[in-house]
Amino acid sequence: QVQLVESGGGLVQAGGSLRLSCTASGRTFSSHVMGWFRQAPGKEREFVGAISTTGGTTHYADSVKGRFTISRDNAQNTLYLQMNSLKPEDTAVYHCAAKWGTVLVAREEHYNYWGQGTQVTVSS
Repeated sequence: QVQLVESGGGLVQAGGSLRLSCTASGRTFSSHVMGWFRQAPGKEREFVGAISTTGGTTHYADSVKGRFTISRDNAQNTLYLQMNSLKPEDTAVYHCAAKWGTVLVAREEHYNYWGQGTQVTVSS
């Protein structure tokens, strides 16, 4: 069982930056591929990016590529999402998620554990 808690959300102006964190409980964090997803009001949840168990491989949605960076610190059981050049369309609740195994996937049904989410609001 893995419990995930996100933090770091808030209100930022367009062009600004935020760094989200996701802290995991348990001793198996390093065995999980980790992902970030987001859900804007009235829209379905969408994939943002994922990172391999070692942190050596990442995969991003086209909408955030070049602006967002995912990293992880397995010693601290923490996942990060550095968001730069934020746009109003990045406004959403951001969730971290964990899945067993080594394959990076974008489909949310493959993820086993989810955090409650943290709100990110980007003003124009």
